[in-house]
Amino acid sequence: MAWTKYQLFLAGLMLTTGSINTLSAKWADMFSARGCHSDPEHAFSHPFVQAVGMFLGEFCCLAVFYILLCYDRRSPEPRMNQGQSFNPLLFLPPALCDMTATSIMYVALNMTSASSFQMLRGAVIIFTGLLSVAFLGRRLERSQWLGIMITILGLVVVGLADFFSGHKDDSRKITDIITGDLLIIMAQIIAAVQMVLEEKFVYKHDVHPLRAVGTEGLFGFFILSLLLIPMYFIYVGNFSDNPRHVLEDALDAFCQIGHRPLILLALLGNTVSIAFFNFAGISVTKEISATTRMVLDSLRTLVIWVVSLALGWEQFHGLQVLGFIVLLLGTALYNGLHRPLLARVPCCAGLLGAEDGGPAEQERLLGDGRVQAGDDG
Repeated sequence: MAWTKYQLFLAGLMLTTGSINTLSAKWADMFSARGCHSDPEHAFSHPFVQAVGMFLGEFCCLAVFYILLCYDRRSPEPRMNQGQSFNPLLFLPPALCDMTATSIMYVALNMTSASSFQMLRGAVIIFTGLLSVAFLGRRLERSQWLGIMITILGLVVVGLADFFSGHKDDSRKITDIITGDLLIIMAQIIAAVQMVLEEKFVYKHDVHPLRAVGTEGLFGFFILSLLLIPMYFIYVGNFSDNPRHVLEDALDAFCQIGHRPLILLALLGNTVSIAFFNFAGISVTKEISATTRMVLDSLRTLVIWVVSLALGWEQFHGLQVLGFIVLLLGTALYNGLHRPLLARVPCCAGLLGAEDGGPAEQERLLGDGRVQAGDDG
């Protein structure tokens, strides 16, 4: 069945805003500006300030939820399911995981390329699968285990591509790239813990997705904003690129924005895009399918890579192409995207139904997933 104009709009919105989210964050990292007082011009390296902006975008989803709810209640036949009442503190543990993972990923984005950043985030399915077996009692199918193995292979290929690309620069660059890649993978472990916590304690309360994202954004925004105060005094040496070498210098970030207003545009692009990305992702699941949402989420990696090449932010490396294809294959197998193709083969249709519980069950499992920020947090 052909897509309607509204469905095409939602798919385009998700793909566009998801790509802008990562690209705008990387764009901000590439600026240099003078800081406060007599500080010389230096790179804009403020990952925790960027993470606060991202959570502000997620927080906006809560406002969107109540606007839609208010609009729905005024209609003659209200159709919006606002979900059950729940204790908002249920979202605190997942929000803390989200806050930690997002902050680590923004630190890593300063060290590696935007395309590698997006590709390596595919590691989340490895840890989500393993943790779901250990703590949720879920039984992974053979195709999912195969998807995990292929994803590990894809991560190795992308890591090798980064290593050889950094080899053309100085040893400091190679160290930064390897550290950045490892931080991204470490963040995916925390993101997987977040998903398991959400599934075990949150999803059973039938909370509307926009409300769930917005509530986690509320916690993340206020907690991380408060943490910026002690971060201003924590000395970390050369690990930080700001002039005072502290964990985060929010005042320096604001001074740099004052000297280079385009930095604010990049930060706003990150904040606004994550809000629309979450809304579009939820809407695509509702209006089209969860499978389409997974495909679009994978395609934005390609868009980010192509745009980065076009802008001259990174160089073309054949290993990255191979790594992307391998990661895409692993993600597709894990999420059951091979099922519609094999279902058309008569000899495989019965085997698929017996092994994986049928297309309806696989679609339900896909529908449980949330778009990650940048995302993607």
